Amino acid sequence: MPLSEKAIDFLEKHIPEQAVMALKQAYLKALASGSSVLICEGDHLIEQFPDGAKKIIKKIPPPIRVKPGQKWDIG
Repeated sequence: MPLSEKAIDFLEKHIPEQAVMALKQAYLKALASGSSVLICEGDHLIEQFPDGAKKIIKKIPPPIRVKPGQKWDIG
């Protein structure tokens, strides 16, 4: 059965919160499995280990602000 336009709009509005939840779940699942994860803290890329220890991998440049609709050539 096809969804109505109203139903599609409702579902699309919840994509960002679903993405946040999926990211948190993947982060916790990786740590629970004994793997380390890479995270960004301030201006550093950090490897976080399941025991809570952290290792600085490298300093990273500040984020680039992009306006909605702005186009970038990354090729």
